Amino acid sequence: MAATRNRSSPAPLRRMKMLVSGFVERPDYRVDLLPRRNRVTVQVGDQTVASSNRTIVVDEQGHGLVFYFPPVDVDFDRLVAIDQRTTFCPFKGIARYLAASTAPELPIAWAYADPFVQVAALAGYIAFYQDRAIITVGGEDPIG
Repeated sequence: MAATRNRSSPAPLRRMKMLVSGFVERPDYRVDLLPRRNRVTVQVGDQTVASSNRTIVVDEQGHGLVFYFPPVDVDFDRLVAIDQRTTFCPFKGIARYLAASTAPELPIAWAYADPFVQVAALAGYIAFYQDRAIITVGGEDPIG
């Protein structure tokens, strides 16, 4: 059964206000998107879950560098969506999370399906936690 929303409720209005891009208040905030051609590989345990020479490196003010992988270069057979978990970044938008199929309770990756226009190139790309996966730059494509 589909849930209905009371349009006069203040809760949806609060959610809509929250979805305003942080760039409105902080136009000087830096989120640089840098396309890379180096081979970047992600392993979780003994499984390769992503390998690409088409990543985007995100260099966000106050954060470390993060590789985002195009979905075509991610092995989704080894990942499961965590439907109950989302977070909001004021500069990128709503993130959804993925886990390894061997440990479905632990998020290892995230993606922005519909990011803010300033980072629109990240739409659908997948990033991995650097402390929960082995990310290697350089080398040959282990997926083939």
